[in-house]
Amino acid sequence: MPLTDPIDWLLEESNPSVRYWALRDLIGLSLDSVEVLKTQAAIMHSEHVQRILSAQKPGGWWEDEKNMYLPKYTATTHSLLLLAELGASSVPEITRGIEHLFLSQRYSGHFLTDIPATEKGYSSFIKDGCCLDANILYYLLHFGYINDPRTRKLLDFIIEYHSSEAGWKCRSYPINPMGVFPSNCYMGASKMLRSLSMIPKDMRTKDMISVIDSEVENVLENGLYRYLRNSDGSRKDKVGWKKFGFPLFYQSDALELLDSLTRLGVKDDRMLGTVKLVSDAQQPDGRWLLENTYNGKMWVSFEEKGKPSKWITLRALRALSRFQL
Repeated sequence: MPLTDPIDWLLEESNPSVRYWALRDLIGLSLDSVEVLKTQAAIMHSEHVQRILSAQKPGGWWEDEKNMYLPKYTATTHSLLLLAELGASSVPEITRGIEHLFLSQRYSGHFLTDIPATEKGYSSFIKDGCCLDANILYYLLHFGYINDPRTRKLLDFIIEYHSSEAGWKCRSYPINPMGVFPSNCYMGASKMLRSLSMIPKDMRTKDMISVIDSEVENVLENGLYRYLRNSDGSRKDKVGWKKFGFPLFYQSDALELLDSLTRLGVKDDRMLGTVKLVSDAQQPDGRWLLENTYNGKMWVSFEEKGKPSKWITLRALRALSRFQL
């Protein structure tokens, strides 16, 4: 029995955020098309965006003025990330939030979670937390900060910090060095690859291309989600990455990595296992299910675990269609 085409479901006006991305990434409409502009305006009036913005403090932050990361999932950086995922426009409230976030940026370009109290704090050259820098880069790019000198400084730090062994070092990874293949943080690298894939081709420097190529090979060599090591040295699946969720914050999964690779135009036989994994997860009605969720921890909830998900369906169709072109 042929699967039902879920495109019309994704284009329903009841979820303007999914409709916006579907119009752009699946239908192929330009950013300045009437339908895309109309839908992006609807996003700003949607319940999800309004609830997040209503929780913002007048000074631009969410939750804690001095710490942009805690409490998790409702603090400043998480709120800005969700707004970008939803396709929000760069309105004054978001600009205020980003300007407050920049108070946590060190002179090196790196971000730490707190606002330094002293000049010495701003001079910190700690190289850690690549997932945090990656997610910040993601929404800075979305909200049009690509040419901002502070974003360029972050990018310079990311490129300089990149390891010759691929990935970026992190004190939290790995808990068990003998239980993984990558030497450096694989989750953080997946978030970096997603953000770097958003940079237009004509704006990628030679060094940036070199880092992207290294990370693409790293992901492919590890079968996207097969980076764990058995005691006998054989590869093992990261089972949690075979279950798809939205949003993901600092976590990742096989679908997100496939989405990033196909955004970069990568087609490699080492992706076929993940392509099959994603394809096989499609339900008879043509939709994909939400298998992981942070519902109950965020300002808003996204769909229901175990039920058909517009967000997962959007990402799956987008990645599979790019791979098959």
